[in-house]
Amino acid sequence: MYNFTLSAFGDEIHANITTQMDVLERNGVKFIEVRNVNGVNISDWKPAEFKEIIKQMKDRGFGVSSLGSPIGKIGITDDFAPHLDKFKNTLDIAAVAETKYIRMFSFYMPQDKCAEYRDEVLERWNAFVEAAKGYDVTLLHENEGGIYGQCAENCYDLITTLNTEKVKAVYDPANFVVHGHDTLKAFDLLKDYAVYYHIKDAIHGVKVVPAGEGEGNVPCIIEQLKERGFNGFLSLEPHLATGDIAVGGDELFERALNALKKLI
Repeated sequence: MYNFTLSAFGDEIHANITTQMDVLERNGVKFIEVRNVNGVNISDWKPAEFKEIIKQMKDRGFGVSSLGSPIGKIGITDDFAPHLDKFKNTLDIAAVAETKYIRMFSFYMPQDKCAEYRDEVLERWNAFVEAAKGYDVTLLHENEGGIYGQCAENCYDLITTLNTEKVKAVYDPANFVVHGHDTLKAFDLLKDYAVYYHIKDAIHGVKVVPAGEGEGNVPCIIEQLKERGFNGFLSLEPHLATGDIAVGGDELFERALNALKKLI
């Protein structure tokens, strides 16, 4: 029997955490994938100061499904040492947030150079795994354009080569669509490793759209998750507005959430 738990990127509603919770609570969503809180990226918070945010969330019955961190979103030739320090800070924030998931990436590549930099990607991810020892967290690699893990095959390669329960996949169908990849083939390859799902859809070369309105095969994937008895988070990441942090307010969020609810 499947059990979907809904979460959302609250910063797409509003920068302010209180407003995020107001809208989510009204819509029956009690988990947040925290990415930017009160205008500050999750990896830039000091753990001691973030305790107050967690207190506010707990007081209203909210939990953190995952940290939507930017870890791994630097160039593969960029200095890694300060980025590893940022990751170590993020681990401490995850402990404060009492979440077992940290969303991460596998570094931006020079065009068509994935094979050339594969060993460096693995070395850096091994450093992440080593740093995470002693923390009750799972590092979730997300498929994303321009990084080593843009395609499902490289996501699979990274996770299976690392071969640790510390590293799993977060599957984002829209990111596959945007870069011209078949979402069903990607799902088939990654389904045994994906423990967390971002819900957004897209039309290749056009725009991101609500779930079920694009080319991401989201309804089919959700049906397969039901058949597989998936027990975990579906995290809504609408991206229906524009901008680096696509803050769209409650109307756009509710449109995206209602589209998802029709599918589950």
